[in-house]
Amino acid sequence: MRSVVLTKGVPDFSEGAVSFDEDGHLERGKTPTVMNPNDAFALEAALQTRVRHGGHVSVMSMGPPGYKSVLGEAMEAVYADDLYLLSDRECAAADTWATAITLSSALEKYGDEIADVDLLFAGFKTADGETGQTGPQTAWGLEWPIVTHVIALDVDPEARTLRAKRLVEGDVDEIETVEAPLPCAVVPDPEFSPTYRKASHRLEHKRLRAETQERAEEYEEYLTSWDHVDMNLDPDYIGLSGSPTIVSSVDPIPKAPSEREATMVDPTDEEGMAEVLEELQPFAGGD
Repeated sequence: MRSVVLTKGVPDFSEGAVSFDEDGHLERGKTPTVMNPNDAFALEAALQTRVRHGGHVSVMSMGPPGYKSVLGEAMEAVYADDLYLLSDRECAAADTWATAITLSSALEKYGDEIADVDLLFAGFKTADGETGQTGPQTAWGLEWPIVTHVIALDVDPEARTLRAKRLVEGDVDEIETVEAPLPCAVVPDPEFSPTYRKASHRLEHKRLRAETQERAEEYEEYLTSWDHVDMNLDPDYIGLSGSPTIVSSVDPIPKAPSEREATMVDPTDEEGMAEVLEELQPFAGGD
């Protein structure tokens, strides 16, 4: 069973240091990057599949060279065997359509040169765009079936089928069971939770974790980078040139209002500082 997990680096909004250029494009080099939070569910689904059925897991991302660290983080999470970074200035400022073209081309190259892919896992949506389009568009580019809002799944390797429980239109009160042939794309819902009920599965999970710890420390040795030439892509159909989406404007992210009252004290106000000391002293350690 061979799986590929798509992941993405997103701005670390908690840092409050998101930077845009004058055209409204995110300046990745000036913005702290972390792994997209929703990709964690895709990683967990891929790991559960590997623990239950064995096989090989690769993680793939499109982005600048700095995304190497995001892939390293993903390797630790899914105990991946190898990593693929699609990195090229021609791919910069791509919308979901141009990104999906690049990803589907990379997956076709992967299948032709390395091995056929059985399952493609993608995050529910990204923290920066929140469109939820890249996974489905990539599956469309590959002409694969796709199952979204997945909360539980298993695979029958012999029958070459995926059986999954999914939320209907994201409604946690309505669940349907579906079946799809492999190869197939899967988008786990944030409600997805991996299960390891068998002792053999828990032991395999432990073994994979120990095996990956050493590999993850040297993750760059397991990383392959491809540019648009490697993927035989026309620059006119990728990146900003191949993106039909137009950013008309960008609004800054406002700071959340404080819900606590604050009292301003001038450091030169001895009486005021004495009151501050009196308030803080019960929480200080020592005498």
